[in-house]
Amino acid sequence: MNQASHHVVVVGAGFGGLEFTRALGGAPVRVTMIDKRNHHLFQPLLYQVATTALATSEIAWPVRHLLRKRKDVTTLLANVVGIDRAGKNVLLDDGSAVAYNTLLLATGARHAYFGHDEWEPFAPGLKTLEDATTVRRRILLAFEQAERETDPAKRQALLTIAIVGGGPTGVELAGTIVELAHDTLHGEFRNIDTREARVVLIEAGDRILANFAPKLSDYASKALERLGVTVELGRAVTRCDAEGVVFGDKHLAAKTILWAAGVAASPAAEWLGAPADRAGRVLVEPDLSVPGSPEIFVIGDAAHVLRPDGRPVPGVAPAAKQQGRHVAATLKARLAGDSSPRPFHYRHDGDLATIGKRAAVIDFGWLKLTGWAAWWLWGVAHIYFLIGFRNRLAVSLSWLWIYATGQRSARLITQGDDDKG
Repeated sequence: MNQASHHVVVVGAGFGGLEFTRALGGAPVRVTMIDKRNHHLFQPLLYQVATTALATSEIAWPVRHLLRKRKDVTTLLANVVGIDRAGKNVLLDDGSAVAYNTLLLATGARHAYFGHDEWEPFAPGLKTLEDATTVRRRILLAFEQAERETDPAKRQALLTIAIVGGGPTGVELAGTIVELAHDTLHGEFRNIDTREARVVLIEAGDRILANFAPKLSDYASKALERLGVTVELGRAVTRCDAEGVVFGDKHLAAKTILWAAGVAASPAAEWLGAPADRAGRVLVEPDLSVPGSPEIFVIGDAAHVLRPDGRPVPGVAPAAKQQGRHVAATLKARLAGDSSPRPFHYRHDGDLATIGKRAAVIDFGWLKLTGWAAWWLWGVAHIYFLIGFRNRLAVSLSWLWIYATGQRSARLITQGDDDKG
């Protein structure tokens, strides 16, 4: 193997892709980073952009800026449409191709509507900055339209926000939206009382935050109800349209529906023609390589990786970063002549979810926290993982301002309304 000419291609500038590139520093390789967007996104705080707490620039950074000091890395803004495994080429939508010796696919996940993609126009998910600004626009426009609506039933539908999915994203959205309505917007309208807004969290399972310990799920449910959120359990959604949402035998008239119920992997498995699980994640080897192609690795939300107990590794940022570091170490070892098997071992650091601006739940396994202390620890953890002092300072100040006053500054409606109804 000619190390000096070894070309590594990374598709996806998320947590896993960037961590792999960082950990590969100093290796005798050339790296090409490809992403269809020019920014790295801190997804755990995306819901705060959607609910007017933070600006887009506070949770996203240009990829070129992040990699500016790495002269061995070339960044391409491009859309991948396929992989030629035999020819070892990444295929782009303009008809061109990028050759590789080693390929890392860290392409993340997309929304999954359980076979009902027709629901997406009415119930947007939350995976990108564009999603966040769309959700923010729909929430704010609902209040603006309610201010002008004279029909009581139509006004109530405009003031009803349904959130489908009781995982961390759904819980965090529900808590912060009800605070937006009850605190931030209160007193700014003349014809409506924003405190009459109704936020309904719909979960098909028997409890929210199913990955947490049952007592933490119970605490979160009660904390949401104290805020004013209605929690509906045990009934799956069977319809979403311009009039609202149906779950079980109940119809809820709601002009704003947000989707936090499920995700599917990116098309990585389709590009590779590789075996995949039901969510489309590539069934990788223990070292995270693709069966039959040891030079291709898949990590993060695009990979199906099992823990020793048989449970899948969760699709969270720490897992993707651990996988990125593991693949970088594996590649460095191979370049040094060591091709011995290197199975990936996941270390679970814990689960965190916030409930409004004064409560959270944290499950480290050995330590479980709720309430105010958990909220502060949740905040410190997220600020720590932000990139750059400026962003850490800006987010800290924004949170302190919201905590003290209830006011949120990112409440501009800046895009055209493309809502379906």
